[in-house]
Amino acid sequence: MNEAAILLTLAGVHFVALMSPGPDFALVVQNATKYGRQTGLYIALGLSFGILTQSLLSITGISYLVHDHPLLFAILQFAGGSYLLYLGYGALKAIITKLVRRDTNQQTSTKSSVVLNNKRQAFSKGFATNILNPKALVFFVSLMSTLVPASMPASGKALAVLILWSLSLFWFAFLAWTLSTERLQKRLTTMGTYIDTLCGIIFTAIGIYILHESLLPIFH
Repeated sequence: MNEAAILLTLAGVHFVALMSPGPDFALVVQNATKYGRQTGLYIALGLSFGILTQSLLSITGISYLVHDHPLLFAILQFAGGSYLLYLGYGALKAIITKLVRRDTNQQTSTKSSVVLNNKRQAFSKGFATNILNPKALVFFVSLMSTLVPASMPASGKALAVLILWSLSLFWFAFLAWTLSTERLQKRLTTMGTYIDTLCGIIFTAIGIYILHESLLPIFH
């Protein structure tokens, strides 16, 4: 397989993975629909830089060493699972608070002004969600080790990383932009509680699963 075919295959596999529902996808949907375009775009930027970091660590072999070292990988799993569980807890707690207070409009307005004025927080949230996801580490280790041969020149590897980053930024920014259009925002406003609940369940379920995986060796 020549270099062009390798890069096209890499791009195709990665783009399909990007569109699959998961923590990254759920984070963009939750924040773009709830807080608007600016927050959604900074979440997308943070996620793309998380993927850039994952790609660099994988192509240089650092991620492989972490994946191949049980203790380091277990620590990453525990940290990632805990963070996703924290996101899930926060989302579900906010829903319960809304239902108890019956003051959704006022609460949403207050939260939006806080998040929209803090671009760094939105970027950091996106970056942390991706970089702390051990499933992402496993995916990129598998992707790079399977599709990118060690004999590929440095220019080809650099182009591979650039493709993964640019596709990630394009997809998540497109998703954030689409979900925050005026017409769609009007429709999604009435579904805000359901979207937050679904995203909270996704974060919680994946977080619990990853924590279970990290603690499993201790009990065996």
